[in-house]
Amino acid sequence: MSSQKIAVRTDKAPPPFPVYNQAIVHDKTVYVSGQLGMDPESKQLLEGPIAVRAEQALKNLGAVLEAAGSNMDQVLKFFGDVKPARSCIAVHQLPLGTDVEIECIAHLTKPIITDRLPSPKL
Repeated sequence: MSSQKIAVRTDKAPPPFPVYNQAIVHDKTVYVSGQLGMDPESKQLLEGPIAVRAEQALKNLGAVLEAAGSNMDQVLKFFGDVKPARSCIAVHQLPLGTDVEIECIAHLTKPIITDRLPSPKL
């Protein structure tokens, strides 16, 4: 018996590129795609120093986590009192030429809205 993967989308964070989802829930874990320092309404990268875009990327990450039924306190990678395993990946260029992109993996604290769940196979 296999577990289902459920796509998560919210308009409180920028839309993903056409071939991606903002997050995927599997069992009790949510895998959030990299979030940029982009305003969800204007869909424009914020201007200014990297800290401005990093703060917005974290806000977008929080919005996706909330839509999935989790929150920043449940992040297993990058945040919290217990220092997690981490990744640092050098790339030639990030999407849209930005200088920060943040992803995360988190524990699911509550079920996502059931109308987003696929119909069970009988």
